[in-house]
Amino acid sequence: MGVKRELGMMEVFCISSGAMISSGLFILPGVVYGDLGPAVIFAYLAASIIALPTVLAKAELSTAIPKTGGIFVFTDRSMGPMMGTLGGLSSWFSLALKSAFALFGLGIFATILYPSLGVMEIKALAIGFCLLFMVLNITGVRHSARAQVWMVVTLIGLLLLYILVGLFHLSSVGLSNFSPFFPKGISPVLSTSGLVFVSFAGSTKVAAVAGEVRKPGRNIPYGMLLSWAVVSLLYLAVIFVTIGIMTPEKLSGNETPISDTGGVLLGTAGIAVMSIAGILAFVSTGNAGIMTASRDPMAMGVDGLLPGVFGKINRFGTPHVAIIVTTLIMIMAIAFTDVKRMAGYASMLLLILFIFANLALVFMRESNIKHYRPKYRAPFYPYAQIIGIAGYILLIIMLGWEKLLVAVAFILLGAIWYFLFAYGRVKREYAFLRVAERVMGEETESCLLDEELREVLISRDQILRSRFKEKVMDAEVFDLNYLHPPEVLSRKLAYSLSRKLGIGEDDLIEELTRDDRKAHMMSMKNAVILSYQVKGRDIYHISLIRTRRGAMFTEGSSPVHCTFVILFSKDEKNFYLNSLMWLMNLSSREDFEERWKGASKKEELKKVVIDSIPAGEFRRPPL
Repeated sequence: MGVKRELGMMEVFCISSGAMISSGLFILPGVVYGDLGPAVIFAYLAASIIALPTVLAKAELSTAIPKTGGIFVFTDRSMGPMMGTLGGLSSWFSLALKSAFALFGLGIFATILYPSLGVMEIKALAIGFCLLFMVLNITGVRHSARAQVWMVVTLIGLLLLYILVGLFHLSSVGLSNFSPFFPKGISPVLSTSGLVFVSFAGSTKVAAVAGEVRKPGRNIPYGMLLSWAVVSLLYLAVIFVTIGIMTPEKLSGNETPISDTGGVLLGTAGIAVMSIAGILAFVSTGNAGIMTASRDPMAMGVDGLLPGVFGKINRFGTPHVAIIVTTLIMIMAIAFTDVKRMAGYASMLLLILFIFANLALVFMRESNIKHYRPKYRAPFYPYAQIIGIAGYILLIIMLGWEKLLVAVAFILLGAIWYFLFAYGRVKREYAFLRVAERVMGEETESCLLDEELREVLISRDQILRSRFKEKVMDAEVFDLNYLHPPEVLSRKLAYSLSRKLGIGEDDLIEELTRDDRKAHMMSMKNAVILSYQVKGRDIYHISLIRTRRGAMFTEGSSPVHCTFVILFSKDEKNFYLNSLMWLMNLSSREDFEERWKGASKKEELKKVVIDSIPAGEFRRPPL
């Protein structure tokens, strides 16, 4: 049993957003304000831009290899199993530690609501949330994702309220707090960007659950990029309001700047509301962390780089062993370590992983592997990756040698694990070898990675085929003696489809008969396809028309007995193009016309179409 594809665009957006909005927004602005003053806004803007190359890289890689495992899969397939082991272990522990810190950090806001809480009570509360999210994640990714959506939507709603009330307040008090804008000059902006960069490091976590996302070719890149853009704007707007409302003396060094600003705006209620928002932010980060961190050991267990028990999937379609062990790591970090210090070391590992992600994209692109066909291609390649890698190296230097030495020590332990456990047992071709062969002018007959990517394409194509078969089973069937005039046919289609498509009958007739929306007609030997692009989203419907006496669509053409009418919205164009390919193939089969004419029932007509859909590798129809 494998993982289930149950996550849509909204879940991808909320997992990515929830992983970003935590201490970086609710604690750090006050801490770094003392070093920069109002120019802290520029530090956050720079940090957001620096994160973008990795967002683009992982968005492309996730659509080319839409497997659960994220950075482990990318580094393993691009740089080999040893680098995959290092990347997977680094991602697993860094995400687990950062998530543990997020759950522990909610104590700052819990004490605002309940001042009597002590350290032990805060740790118990954080551990309780760990166990709750463990149960949610074990019982199905849908449950934990649904909880994530509710938390993130509520959190964004509270932040928008904060921004709107704050802007209204600023319209009356002015912007005096923004002068001088650079009280300590411009040079501290870059160094502070390195500190606040961790605020955006969670933007790519969702790539770890790529194997559980429906339509990964669309939902992952769009969900990640939308999340990065929305959260970046929220960060800048919230910080702008906070600086404008709070006096410099109260803001500098303040560890609860958003809650305190809420108090200025709305009194005690504002403090409570924004403290609740802070708790939601940290809790959503913890939930996203358990969900995504557990996928690294799962994928490593499947590939033989960790014991196979980590790769086990339960009846709910989740890696229960990996989730339990990840939760135990988080609980131990909360209970027995200085979790804040450990999170600092995790930040260094995350920067190294960002470098790995960009290198993975470069090696996959430059390997010229035939079946590397991402559905989304990162723009600005390779300049974005070069700039990103240089920026991450600079940030690593600025974080200090202590954190770097700890990260190097962890990587060495990972290398030792690989040589003791997996060396010699796991052999795999990877993209870097193909790049090296290109540089040396050599060719290889080995194509294991190419075959794996081909299987990914076939799997992706099979999903599309299954969906097309479902659409055929849901099709309207018209069994006519002769084909009606276009106006009559349009009314028949509108009457039959308006309720099913959620479009008014009159509106649908107008869509089908407008001069600028005339059907695109494709004539073949045994069939004609009429295609209409209509307004709306998520619309694809096919109707089957059998004309017993035949119909002639152009002067001098032979009569055909089969007509397909397709209505689709702009966002379904790729699926529409695939359906054209299958319909063109089936209509060219020698036995198609005979079976079509001989079918006695409408259900048999559908079966003729479904049985004729060819199997094989994905290819776009010639247009």
